[in-house]
Amino acid sequence: MVARAFHDAIPPFTLSFWRWTLALAILLPFVARPMWQHRAQLRQAGWRLLLVATLGICNFSVLLYFAARTTVAINLTLLNTCLPLATFIGAGILLNEWPKRRAWLGMIVATVGLLVLIAQGSGAQLMALTFNPGDLIMLAAVIDWALYTLLLRRWSAYFQLPPLVLLGAMIVCGVTLLLPGYLLELASGQHFEPTVDNFAAIGYTGVAASLLAYLLWNHGIRVLGVAKAVLTNYLMPVFTALLGYLLLGEGLQAYHWLGGAMIFAGLLLATRPSLR
Repeated sequence: MVARAFHDAIPPFTLSFWRWTLALAILLPFVARPMWQHRAQLRQAGWRLLLVATLGICNFSVLLYFAARTTVAINLTLLNTCLPLATFIGAGILLNEWPKRRAWLGMIVATVGLLVLIAQGSGAQLMALTFNPGDLIMLAAVIDWALYTLLLRRWSAYFQLPPLVLLGAMIVCGVTLLLPGYLLELASGQHFEPTVDNFAAIGYTGVAASLLAYLLWNHGIRVLGVAKAVLTNYLMPVFTALLGYLLLGEGLQAYHWLGGAMIFAGLLLATRPSLR
């Protein structure tokens, strides 16, 4: 939502660069010394660490912000439904961890629930959705994120580091990779105005969407595994509806309850070890 709201105000590489620079500035005082102490393990991770940082820190945010320039928030949400499918297939190919049939069924139920939310319970509204060039960019971002998630799991033996140390090393790599793109935007005259709203957008993405979200996501992949973790993606529109109700006074309609219930049912079906 922030990406879409500020697509005209802050250029893609600029928002990505300052988002991660802020995250690094907050994190570095706490991880500089531990990173030095774990330098041997970081060197051993080597190109693997650089690749996951390229996928998760650099590529994903830039692709998302470019996509938000030419498509709408509802399409960005709809295309996120491809993430569990891409990850399920990738887990089978890269990790030899094909999800169980119950997980596939749960994904289908959750997907239908998400479509109910997006279409607001109307089949005609769902059929009226149009797609833009930015949707292809968002699809590339989804595949990029799925690969990031899978490689974190596949190379977990190389990433046996304290979570803050691993994230700090990834951000250092990511900021370095983002710097040339940011400088090119500056050279072409693209920049953002120093307004309160723009600083708030950078602050939110730097703290909540970068530090907190990545720490929790990486931990979830480590504890739950890929198949269970990616299914939580379906909760984003549910939280959006709830936040709209709590913060913006937007009413909850029947389709919110129906879609949300189907999403939760799909997640329970896919993740519970046994169900009566």
